Amino acid sequence: MLKKIALTSALALGVAAPSFASETLRYAHFMSASSWQNQTIFEDWATAVEEASGGALDVQVFPAQTLGKAAAGYDNAVAGIADIAWTVPGYTAGRFPLSQIMELPGLFETGEVGSCAFQKLYDSGALDAEYADTHIIFVHTHDPGHLHTASKPVHSLADMKGLKLRRPTQVVGELLSNLGAEPVGMPAPNTYEALQRGAIDGYMLPWESVDSFRLDELTGYHTVFGFYALAFIATMNKAKYESLSPEAKAAVDANSGMKWAVTAGAGYDREGAKVLERLKTESTVIELSEEERAIWDEAAQKATDSYIAYLNGEGLPGTATYEAVKGYVTDCEAELN
Repeated sequence: MLKKIALTSALALGVAAPSFASETLRYAHFMSASSWQNQTIFEDWATAVEEASGGALDVQVFPAQTLGKAAAGYDNAVAGIADIAWTVPGYTAGRFPLSQIMELPGLFETGEVGSCAFQKLYDSGALDAEYADTHIIFVHTHDPGHLHTASKPVHSLADMKGLKLRRPTQVVGELLSNLGAEPVGMPAPNTYEALQRGAIDGYMLPWESVDSFRLDELTGYHTVFGFYALAFIATMNKAKYESLSPEAKAAVDANSGMKWAVTAGAGYDREGAKVLERLKTESTVIELSEEERAIWDEAAQKATDSYIAYLNGEGLPGTATYEAVKGYVTDCEAELN
């Protein structure tokens, strides 16, 4: 913004402007313009890239699905509808099977560690085939998601039976089925309306998202159980990246990878902690008993085993990738503490 103001002032004073025209990058995401993500993950990245490019790039951020629906984010980046898209790979069922290992329950406890591990997995080359048609900038996760219900408190597995619950992806949907619920697939931005209409009884999201999507207005009960952690990617149209000038490409490269992965994941941890403390005073936060949690853990492990077996059956390195992720989590826990 300061760069643009300075250029306008120079023109007004008759001072010669730079001889080159900056290239525009359109960065699309589905969070609101007032969200912390819009500032911390998107606008701050845009500023960093503009400054690193020395004026060669002008990054314009398009929030709130203004440049394409959430579920179409990846295809919009492939097609060039957006130059860069922040999206959820799992919104496209079956397309990014190894990436969705990051969604499995119990792998990590924080978004920062999960993001670090996901970025290490990507950097290893294990996911190259899944993203061959775009240029990945960084990947990350949020912190583990929990169960939130509108009017029915959930204290036990028996309470889950028959509940219609929003699930973000098919992998998480299988976990919900194992727990006795009826999963209903939809992107996060659609959850508020679905609750309002009574189409769902609750949803699976991390603490931060309860606030980001204003779902606390419709949700009275929150059951603590780290069901899953969603995988996110920030990815760029491949032809657009390859067409950039050396200065512009270097600026994008300098703002790719681990730094921004951890920034995004840590943001979810920080904002989520604030929301949880508020919800404890405004609604009912339910902690499972040790005995009940053991039952839920067993059901969650069955979902994990089933998904890894599915990957192996498809000829993919499910077991090897899962074990690699666990190793990356251990490494990240040590590196980030």
